[in-house]
Amino acid sequence: MTPVNLNDLKEGTELPEVIKVIKQERVNLYAEASGDFNPIHLDEEFAKSTPAKGRIAHGMLILAYASEMMTAAFDRNWLTGGKLNVRFKVPAKPGDTVTVSGKVVKLEETGGGTLVYCDVLCANQSGETVITGDATVAIGN
Repeated sequence: MTPVNLNDLKEGTELPEVIKVIKQERVNLYAEASGDFNPIHLDEEFAKSTPAKGRIAHGMLILAYASEMMTAAFDRNWLTGGKLNVRFKVPAKPGDTVTVSGKVVKLEETGGGTLVYCDVLCANQSGETVITGDATVAIGN
């Protein structure tokens, strides 16, 4: 993925998509790293008895893919001056393919640079919205 050309940035600029297949192995690794061993993520028999009707990925794992997209678009600017505000809509499940996309909706000049406002969307292979929200990144501040 190539970062967006900051000199050509304008409202409507599409951000580079991130596409991930949710694998149970990745969910298991995330559980280890985060310490979140909730059986909804790990135990198929338990998860079948929940409204989700099966295991689901950690929301923060999916959120990491949104941050990956922002990092791909804005590189170090995202890592040092990015903010993400999202709402979780439907869970992502092992076997799902999620696509994270975004676009620039507003540029605001500040005293030392530019604030870039973006819409962020994560959808599954059926077109269902998994995460929706917005992000702000400071460039040159």
